[in-house]
Amino acid sequence: MAKKSVIERNKKRSRLVKKYSAKRARLRELARDLSLSPEDRFNAQLKLAELPRNASPVRVRLRCEMSGRSRGNYRKFRLSRIALRDLASTGQIPGMVKSSW
Repeated sequence: MAKKSVIERNKKRSRLVKKYSAKRARLRELARDLSLSPEDRFNAQLKLAELPRNASPVRVRLRCEMSGRSRGNYRKFRLSRIALRDLASTGQIPGMVKSSW
C-alpha cells in the first residue's frame, strides 16, 4: 500500500488539472495561433507559465484504485496487476478467468 500522503497528493493534482483544463487549453490555443501578433502569443505563454505546475496533466500519476500502487497498472481497469489478479481469481471481474494450457 502506498503512503496516504502520496495518494492524496495525486488526487490533489487531478483536481487541479480538472480546474485549470479549460484555461490551459485556451492559453495554449492562443500561444499556437500564428495569426496573432508575437506579443500576444508571448503574453499567452507567460500566462500559461503562471499556472500552477500541478495543474499540468503530465504530473498526474496513474495509481491503483485499491492499493495506490504506482507501477504495473492496467489503464482499462485502473488497477495494479496484483489487485487485478486477486479480483480475477475470486471471480469479481466478469468474463475474466485464469488461463491454463
